[in-house]
Amino acid sequence: MTMNFSRLSCVFPVCGLLLAGCRTGAHSPTFDVLGSYFPAWVVCIVIGLALTFITRQILIGLKVDAHLRPVSLVYLCLIIFYAMSTWLLFFQQ
Repeated sequence: MTMNFSRLSCVFPVCGLLLAGCRTGAHSPTFDVLGSYFPAWVVCIVIGLALTFITRQILIGLKVDAHLRPVSLVYLCLIIFYAMSTWLLFFQQ
């Protein structure tokens, strides 16, 4: 049985992409909160939720909230934006 070179040439780049995040010696940033360690991404999501809640209150005060459609998608995107911005701001290595 012969192997097609086009299939074989795709295997190695795909394996390289799948293993790109597996580095030796790397660790995920954690926070010590009352003796328990929390991953940094949890902290980023909590900060994203808090900032989205503050943004929502500001938008309600400015009476812009009624014009946002679809509301759930807008706030989900805000949570993601704030969480990723927090990660880039504090954990960029």
